[in-house]
Amino acid sequence: MPLFSSRHGYKPKASDILIREDAPESFRLYLLILMYPYMGLKKLRSIICKAAKEAPDTNNWGENDFMKSEIEQVLLDAQWYQVYDAIELFVEALYSDQYPKFEEELNDYFIEKGIGWKLSDWQIEVRGDADFEIALESARETLEKSNIPTSANEIKEAIRDLSRRPNPEITGSIQHSVAALECLCRKVTGEQTMTLGKLIKENPQIVPQPLNDVVTKIFGFASIKGRHLQEGNDPTYEEAELVVHLSAAICTYLCKVELPTNV
Repeated sequence: MPLFSSRHGYKPKASDILIREDAPESFRLYLLILMYPYMGLKKLRSIICKAAKEAPDTNNWGENDFMKSEIEQVLLDAQWYQVYDAIELFVEALYSDQYPKFEEELNDYFIEKGIGWKLSDWQIEVRGDADFEIALESARETLEKSNIPTSANEIKEAIRDLSRRPNPEITGSIQHSVAALECLCRKVTGEQTMTLGKLIKENPQIVPQPLNDVVTKIFGFASIKGRHLQEGNDPTYEEAELVVHLSAAICTYLCKVELPTNV
C-alpha cells in the first residue's frame, strides 16, 4: 500500500545541488535499504562486489546478518563512482516491473538531499537545478514530437557527456548541444550545409532580434571552447551546463514557433 506522502501527492522539495563527485556514507547506507527488498543477499553481494572490484568472502556463505555486514562494508569502502556503478548493475538485474518504483524512490532521495544525479532509462545521468531539468525535458519531448530525432539524440548525448565520471566530457557536451541546435536550424531554413553561425547570419529572423545574437555567441563559444581548444583555456563544467541549457531552450522555441505542426 502506498505511504502517506504518495497517497496525498507530497513530494520532496528540491534542494540545491551540493553533491556530484561524492557518495556520502549516509547515501550508501540508505541505498542498501532501498536495494534489500528486491533480491536475495547473495545476488546483491555479487553486484556490490563486482562494482567495487572486490571478491566476496568465501567463508561467508549464509544469507544472514554477517553477509549484510559484508555487503555494507564493501559499499562503504568503495570509490564514490563505484557506488553509482553499483546502482546501474543493480537495475540491470531488476525485472522491468520492479524498475519504476526503485527509480522513483532513488530519484526522490537525490532531489531531497541535493545529489546532482538521477536514474533515467536504467542509467545514472547528471541532474541540474529545476530550470535546467525543465528545459532539457521540454526540449527532448518537443523534438521527439516534432519528428526531429537527430537533434533529440544530440541533446541526449550532451547529457551523457556531462554525466561521464570520474571525468565528464565537457567539450563533447558543448559540441553535441550545439549540433542539436545546428541540425534544427538546418531543418527550419532548408539549408543543409551551412554552419550554425552562417545559418543565423543568413536567416536572422528565425530567432527574434537581438536574441539571434545569443545563438551566434553560442556558436562562437562552442568553436573556441568545444572544437578549437587553446592550452589553458579549457571550458568549465558550469560553462558546458550553461551551453546545454541554452541550446535546449532555443531548440524548444524553434520547434514551437518555426516548424509546421505536421512536421
